[in-house]
Amino acid sequence: MTAAMPASGRSQFLRSLLRRKPVVIGLAVLLLILLLALFGPMLSPYAASKLSLASRLKPPSPEHWLGTDDFGRDVLTRLAVAGRLSLLVGFSVVVVSCVIGVTLGLLAGFFRRLDTPVARLIDAMMAFPDILLAIALVAALGPSVVNVIAALGIVYAPRLARIVRASTLVIRELPYVEAARALGVSTPRIMVRHVLRNLLSPILVQSTFIFASAMLAEAGLSFLGVGVSPSVPTWGTMIAQGRQYLDQASWIMFFPGLAIVCAVLSLQLVGDGLRDLLDPRLSKDI
Repeated sequence: MTAAMPASGRSQFLRSLLRRKPVVIGLAVLLLILLLALFGPMLSPYAASKLSLASRLKPPSPEHWLGTDDFGRDVLTRLAVAGRLSLLVGFSVVVVSCVIGVTLGLLAGFFRRLDTPVARLIDAMMAFPDILLAIALVAALGPSVVNVIAALGIVYAPRLARIVRASTLVIRELPYVEAARALGVSTPRIMVRHVLRNLLSPILVQSTFIFASAMLAEAGLSFLGVGVSPSVPTWGTMIAQGRQYLDQASWIMFFPGLAIVCAVLSLQLVGDGLRDLLDPRLSKDI
């Protein structure tokens, strides 16, 4: 599927996508998480950081739907505020990784002299486990939301670069690219109009997986205490702070953990559905 798909083709694609129950479930869960993150803190009568020792460690009730934590803070309100950060980090990491990964992949795949050094750089970065490389980068840059986004964007960029490079190596040899060269079309125009627009499908699919991985990695970094400031509510810090109260107040850990699972699983379901529809080798089975 290319960027130039006609309106009828887009409608058919959306109908085919929405006929898949896992994709519909994933989109519904994502929508609920997005609505909770956007409007939950505004509708809640409690402030995410307001302490209330009289309400400390209260179980879920009509007053506090998901209970309170060890400082008497409303878990639902903090869950919604933390969801904003997780979604922001996930989306921002996708943008950063796309800018870096697509640029590197296009240059390596289109220009033969750049292929070997860029390919070796990609292989070297992918040789390190994602979480270890992210911890090292955040430790070097310092704990903050911007640095977490930058670190995770660098960590996941090689995934996109590898896919874009492999596809570009094939596309640059196709007849319509050779024809464009023969007609004197400039190299940047060929790369954007004839190569990049035909890579939108794999980039879109991979972006959904990066989104999920970035949210999970951000929670892991926050859980370990090397992500954003502990004073900022995140799903990872909520789980870390609730560990010592697992026996007497399990809801402090359970609901943030459930939110992470639902968000990551829903993104994976949507990504799988997009991959099945956009991959010609798989779409015939739908």
